[in-house]
Amino acid sequence: MGMQVSMVIDLNKCIGCQACTAACKSLWTDEEGQESMLWNNVETKPGPGYPRDWEDKGAQSGWKDGELQFGGLHPDGDFGGEKPLNHQAVYFDGTASRLKQEEPMGYGANWDEDTSSGDYPNNYHFYLPRLCNHCTKPACLEACPVRAIYKREEDGIVLVDQDKCQGTRLCNQACPYDKVYFNYVTNTSQKCIFCFPRIEQGIAPACARQCPGRLRFVGFLEDRDGPIWKLVYEWKVALPLHPEFGTEPNVFYVPPILPPTFDEEGRFSDEPRVPMDYLRYLFGPDVDQSLITIMQEIENKKAGKPSELMDLLIARDWKSLFKIKDVQVAGTGLDHRPLLP
Repeated sequence: MGMQVSMVIDLNKCIGCQACTAACKSLWTDEEGQESMLWNNVETKPGPGYPRDWEDKGAQSGWKDGELQFGGLHPDGDFGGEKPLNHQAVYFDGTASRLKQEEPMGYGANWDEDTSSGDYPNNYHFYLPRLCNHCTKPACLEACPVRAIYKREEDGIVLVDQDKCQGTRLCNQACPYDKVYFNYVTNTSQKCIFCFPRIEQGIAPACARQCPGRLRFVGFLEDRDGPIWKLVYEWKVALPLHPEFGTEPNVFYVPPILPPTFDEEGRFSDEPRVPMDYLRYLFGPDVDQSLITIMQEIENKKAGKPSELMDLLIARDWKSLFKIKDVQVAGTGLDHRPLLP
């Protein structure tokens, strides 16, 4: 059995700059038929996300009681589509006005960016980067009738064989995270490939490498000396998104901690800014203990006590986000080189 390359995303560092989105888009999805594809995107939460209301559809997809479920397909409007720009007419031909009201878009990526929930002064929002989870039990793989989707033995990356794919779109219906897209030009499904050509060269994925906030950790899940193992299994502060979908994601999140709410006298209260019910909805019941652990370690750091967790999350040396040791996988003959920036 091989190993699983994984990612931990610290939501307390994400500033919603979309550098990861731009890096991924410019590298992988700039061809015809990929206009609406965002293999990586950053959503403002709470919010409908991209494609719109993917969580509602996700609740009908994935694994339920050991059975694979199909949640249907999104209408095109949930992606927003592309609107033609009239730069030539406005700026060069002088035949159109810059103020002319064209047909408005009904939706699109980042449609509700920076839109807060709750009531002032206790309103709140945070950013949630999303990409394919390269799941341990990928629903897309199980759904494919022609076995065009496979999971690589050496690193667990889930890929779509473009030569085998026949465009049945069952994978699109089965993925509860809506991270498989359909290319109407090639008539094939396409998705995040975890930058495997970079991984094979020991280079971090583009979304992680271009992140200015040092919030993405990349490594092998089984490497006990690496950051992923420590954050997921040792400190247990990194959690999968919507674990109830049953696919066992291999992208994990450190949940957000915002300042507490204000009471009626304008003082900080004991109530969290982000309602715990919402965080449990996103990350499951383990989020309570995750936040308790993080807060305890923050207090230890403030008191001048050592904290391996805080040192790991702060990541003063950004190269530590991606560095993993050489690993020999028992019984496979697979060697993994250090992942470099």
